[in-house]
Amino acid sequence: MLLLLPYTEYLRRLIDPRNVADIVFVFLLVYAVLKLLRGTRAAPMAAGIAALVFLYWLSIKQDLATLEFVLSNGLLYIGIAIIVLFQSEIRQALITFGNRFRVPFSRHRGQFGEGIYDEVVLAASTLASTKTGALIVIERAVGLKNVTDGGVQLDAELSYDLLVSIFNTSSPLHDGAVVIRRHRIAAASCFLPLTLNPRLSRDLGTRHRAAIGVTEDTDAVAVVVSEETGLLSFVQKGEIRRGLDPPKLRAAIFEALGVARKEKEKESKVSDANNETEEIASV
Repeated sequence: MLLLLPYTEYLRRLIDPRNVADIVFVFLLVYAVLKLLRGTRAAPMAAGIAALVFLYWLSIKQDLATLEFVLSNGLLYIGIAIIVLFQSEIRQALITFGNRFRVPFSRHRGQFGEGIYDEVVLAASTLASTKTGALIVIERAVGLKNVTDGGVQLDAELSYDLLVSIFNTSSPLHDGAVVIRRHRIAAASCFLPLTLNPRLSRDLGTRHRAAIGVTEDTDAVAVVVSEETGLLSFVQKGEIRRGLDPPKLRAAIFEALGVARKEKEKESKVSDANNETEEIASV
């Protein structure tokens, strides 16, 4: 409607605060969608849908009756097709959108003491040295109750000894994933959804694909120990980092869960307090 108005009237209405806010919201929405699709399997599918829409517009402009008839009937079902094709991307977008509103009111699950992270790293390092496969998932803001309900409920205190014992090949719980909820092991022998990403290397086995799958659908992070090579891997947001040594694995966990940022804040507060003490002493 605005484009049909005279130029001066169009400019006058364009600078109206409500219209400016409207344009900004649309820009942010489009930017968020493009950022979400970039680098995923949804990008080529989105390009294909855009090509169909362009063909439909071209058929109308050039009066191509047959093509217009075929595409007009096909585009009636495009809404259902988008939901089916982009279900994982839509789910991830809604989770991300919801987390932005939850952060100010509640802290992430999984933000427990630093010693707990060291227990996880130490257990993963020990299992890697013996080439014992393991999959450890750390729950964050998005609950994993649907995953833990399918496993063996433990609700046990997290410790190095318990993790190593669970993944011992002679243990009945070694097959599947361990889910950590805050400072406790919520469940073991949990089975996770496998990723359907076709771009992944064929070297990745079921354990790695399960770790990628659960981090695609939720904001959880996962630590994987390869049974074949003994390599340590860290998975977040569907992206896997392989061949990490224990210090790098620890740093990756700290960075993903915000512990490193908290440490820096504590250090800055301590340094500020020391500076104030020195100033008072000098006075």
